[in-house]
Order: sequence, then structure tokens, then C-alpha cells
Amino acid sequence: MTTAQLQNTPQAGSVAPDFTAASTSGADVTLSSFRGKQNVLLAFFPLAFTGTCTKELICFTEDFDQFAGRGVAILPISVDAVPTLKEFKNKLQMKTELLSDFKREVSRSYGVLNEDRFYSNRAYFLIDKLGIVRWAHVESNNSERRGNEELLSAIELLS
Repeated sequence: MTTAQLQNTPQAGSVAPDFTAASTSGADVTLSSFRGKQNVLLAFFPLAFTGTCTKELICFTEDFDQFAGRGVAILPISVDAVPTLKEFKNKLQMKTELLSDFKREVSRSYGVLNEDRFYSNRAYFLIDKLGIVRWAHVESNNSERRGNEELLSAIELLS
């Protein structure tokens, strides 16, 4: 990741960049539609059907109720096209919808697009009901990921 990307990455305390992205549900999802209603965990993942991404999304599904019980919507997002994400979601029997950043606009606005490879780096942004980033982490190596225990602990910061 370049220094320019790191400087563009929203930090805790900053307003989360708003976006609208296509979803596997068939409807577009707009981040600001959660304001005043629900906290959001925005989870960028590089590509569907890859090892670490598959494991990460299976873990989100396994712990879905723990996130939902804490009032947090999980929004996994990748540069894959919606048909690919639908197949991935169905194969893994995921409870959450996946978002497509096919034009790479969301990844760029969050400073996580790997321009050399044209997919996003693995990154997490915990956004409160006011649209403020409360916790953020960008992996230095895409084969690494945050465990749900760490993510759920970060959610406690919202209380």
C-alpha cells in the first residue's frame, strides 16, 4: 500500500465517506441509509473464492447473530461483479448480503484500492450511527485478517 493510500484512509473520528453500491440482494445499498438506525462494519475483501476471503466470510456467517445482537450491520465489499458475489454468497450460505465495488470507486474513497492489482486490500471500518469511523484497520498483508473476537471487541467501543 502506498503512502498516498494510507493518507486517504479514513481514521477513527472522521466522517465515513458515503457511497452507494450494488448488492447481492438486487437493491443498491447506500451507507448513509444506516445513519441514525444502525452501526456498520464495512469489511473490504480482495476477491471472492480465494482462501482467506472464504474463511473470513464463513466466520462472519458463523458469528452473524453476535454482530446483529450488538446492532451492527456487516457490509462485506469487494471489486467482484454482482453475479460472482451472488454465486459466492450462495456457495457459502451467507446470512449477509455482499456489495460490489466493480468500478473501484468505494475502494478508492476509502484509500484501500491496490492500484497495481486493481482490487482492494483487506480492511475494516467500524462506523457508528452518526456516520463516524470509530475503529479502522487495514491489513498490511491480504493473507491476514482480523478475527471476529477482535472485531466484536472493537464494537464495544460504540457503547
